[in-house]
Amino acid sequence: MKIAVITDSNSGITQAEARKLGIFVLPMPFMIDGKEYFEDINLTQKEFYERLEDGSDISTSQPSPEAVMELWDQVLKEYDQIVHIPMSSGLSSSFQTARMLAEDYEGKVEVVNNQRISVTQRQSALDALELAGRGMDAGQIKEKLEEVKFESSIYITVDTLKYLKKGGRITPAAAALGTLLRLKPVLQIQGEKLDAFAKARTMKQAKSIMITAISKDLEERFGDASGANIHLEIAHTDNEEAALELEKELKGLFPNTGEIVIAPLSLSVSCHIGPGSLAIACSKVLD
Repeated sequence: MKIAVITDSNSGITQAEARKLGIFVLPMPFMIDGKEYFEDINLTQKEFYERLEDGSDISTSQPSPEAVMELWDQVLKEYDQIVHIPMSSGLSSSFQTARMLAEDYEGKVEVVNNQRISVTQRQSALDALELAGRGMDAGQIKEKLEEVKFESSIYITVDTLKYLKKGGRITPAAAALGTLLRLKPVLQIQGEKLDAFAKARTMKQAKSIMITAISKDLEERFGDASGANIHLEIAHTDNEEAALELEKELKGLFPNTGEIVIAPLSLSVSCHIGPGSLAIACSKVLD
């Protein structure tokens, strides 16, 4: 049986990378000053941050039902079944829409609700490919990915409170006080929601908090303090130099882990937190 894996651009997988991996990526749509753009189709990371910085009115959306079904119909001409992995249902309604649409596909499309985004969503797509290679069908892959959905963590620190304030995630007064005190909030994604985790005064302190949190997760949640059976990942928003420095630190701390993936955070998250952010993530290697 031939199984196709589909995810969306919130995974950080580019169209070019998707072709190399054998994965299909649905581009996320954005409205910028009243015009629709699609991530990695007619909107690059560079262009996005330029528009963000110049104060353009940017809002996120989900792929239209027509776009989703058009891709499914095209893929099913060559494949028997589809495993579709959208971003976390706690952060978008993309999952609910896709699940509803899949009801008309008579079991040929399985929509996974494994509560992930960015580099952990990327790993889910790679895990789906691996499971398909082991001979699992789409239903079995969906079941396995949802079984391990909480075996991942993301910690994010932001460089500015401007965009959290703009999006209504914090009050203007809190943003003003945080800016005055030069606070760097550390946020976390474990499961459905983006939540507050800690506050730091400097980016260096924020990095230390994130590294400590990931180390604790590896030891206490996953029973693997060395990281030998953990995928470590780094994500950032227009902050590649800091991401590369963080990679060196993590390799020194967790020499037993494999390749540390570095990828830009999805633009859907970036528009709410702005440039200069840095994230550490981990996902447990499949049994």
